[in-house]
Amino acid sequence: MNGEQNVQLDVLDVRLIELLAEEPRIGVLECSRRLGVARGTVQARLDKLVERRVIEGFGPEIAPAAIGFGVTSFVTLEISQRHGHDPVTAHLAAIPEVLEAHTITGSSDLLCRIVARSNTDLQRVIDQIVSSAGITRASTIIALAEQIPYRTLPLVRSAVRAEGRAL
Repeated sequence: MNGEQNVQLDVLDVRLIELLAEEPRIGVLECSRRLGVARGTVQARLDKLVERRVIEGFGPEIAPAAIGFGVTSFVTLEISQRHGHDPVTAHLAAIPEVLEAHTITGSSDLLCRIVARSNTDLQRVIDQIVSSAGITRASTIIALAEQIPYRTLPLVRSAVRAEGRAL
């Protein structure tokens, strides 16, 4: 989703999202009990949030470091305008260590978050990334420590507060 849709959240939506974030394995029936609403209400809200892509998944969040990928790096890529984004994106998608890639503004064209097992392994991953004919330049920054992990709950809470509703 590119953010074209502006979904209005209410207090119950936020409470449901918070509960699911805190306890991802909780069932709909237990959600309804804790939220003090009918099971059908919880299911309908959940279906609506999924349909509108507010909630994009229920899968486990994997910690790359826990499975041996302790080095996180951000790589900016300049691509050949002649080749375009699509072949480069396909190339990057085939590399398991590329966790995400975003088209960006500025002097580079793409920003990628990648992981590796070590700095030596990072060099292997970077070499694999730049092997695409469509990539003309890469610049790498190694993350030393994660200060704020990826998060969305503060944003969800803020969306309801912006509407003037108390949580």
